[in-house]
Amino acid sequence: MAKPAVVVVGADKGGVGKTTVSRTLLDYFSANNVPTRAFDTESPRGTLKRFHPDITEIVDMTTTADQMKIFDTLNTVSPSVTVIDVRAGLLSPALASLRDIGFLDAAKAGQITFAVFHILGPSIASLEEIAETAGFMGGAKYFLVKNFINDTQFFQWDQATYNSYFHRIKDATELTIPKLNEMAYEQVEVSSVPFLKFVANKGINDDAANYSFVLRGYVRHWLANVWSEFDRIRLTDIVGSKPVTRNSEK
Repeated sequence: MAKPAVVVVGADKGGVGKTTVSRTLLDYFSANNVPTRAFDTESPRGTLKRFHPDITEIVDMTTTADQMKIFDTLNTVSPSVTVIDVRAGLLSPALASLRDIGFLDAAKAGQITFAVFHILGPSIASLEEIAETAGFMGGAKYFLVKNFINDTQFFQWDQATYNSYFHRIKDATELTIPKLNEMAYEQVEVSSVPFLKFVANKGINDDAANYSFVLRGYVRHWLANVWSEFDRIRLTDIVGSKPVTRNSEK
């Protein structure tokens, strides 16, 4: 059995687009034929599950019982990749829990592949988050994600300050999620389908839809740019999957 891989997507600040990034990851793994399951920790409502209901379970990551649902099953379920969409304000506590249960030690020992996508906000508070999470990153692939989906401006006033925080984590890698046309983004939200299904003009149950050709084009172009970032960091290699011809490229 392939070594399990866990991808945590989160931030301590809200409104930075964590779930959007999680959705692009699930689409990316789907297109690359990587078996994936997801956990939405925005209990009890959930946002990720609305777009990927078949592979997503809503959990309360602050409870031991739900932590067991996630981590006791890593070696007993068929999907090789587990994506955890961590709700706002929970990233640091979640990482502390992973330390306490021995997960971080298992990652350091090479028993589990562990990657963290830390979604940055525009304020100095996000820089302080980097300092706070640095102590948990031993054995992890750490990605600092600048998500421009909300027209965010990142630390342009003081690049030196940003660099001083960025370099606190060895081998940290920057990723950029470009801005998506607002109307296109809103239409996908209303449709409640994955970005891939929207591009393919399909509804929730794979039935034929009637989405705007223009808006589908914007989403297709944007998603290709996001995936080029995932290709650049060799994400399929990181999670231990062999590169394949993508479903969207066949």
